[in-house]
Amino acid sequence: MTKTEMRWGAPPSAEDLAELAETAFAAIPAPLREAVRGTVILVEELPDDETLEAMGLEHPWELTGLYRGTPLTEKSVLDAPMEPDTILLYREPILVEWVESGEDLFRLVRNVLIHEIAHHFGYSEEGIARLEGEG
Repeated sequence: MTKTEMRWGAPPSAEDLAELAETAFAAIPAPLREAVRGTVILVEELPDDETLEAMGLEHPWELTGLYRGTPLTEKSVLDAPMEPDTILLYREPILVEWVESGEDLFRLVRNVLIHEIAHHFGYSEEGIARLEGEG
């Protein structure tokens, strides 16, 4: 059992996952942190039905995180300011993956966060999969 897993007697709360995400974000190299400055990181219990439908998913546990916003590759200085870009981490799907995979919870949260940050930089799912395969 890892240090992360011994920390909780009950399932980690949304606040616990937010704390892990903040720690993971702080560990990202400064140039990357600077590039995603202003992006909001939120923890929600589950994706809503509208999100699942838009993503073509049938079950909410299939989605651990989501980037909402305009990727940097599509932004222009001429664009009118809109809502801030947001990274959503979905608590229940993350906890299901944690239990099923046995992976350290901090590593799992960090991986979901980095995956969603990659979308902020304009990477597609295929591009992210290629990057993850190289690591």
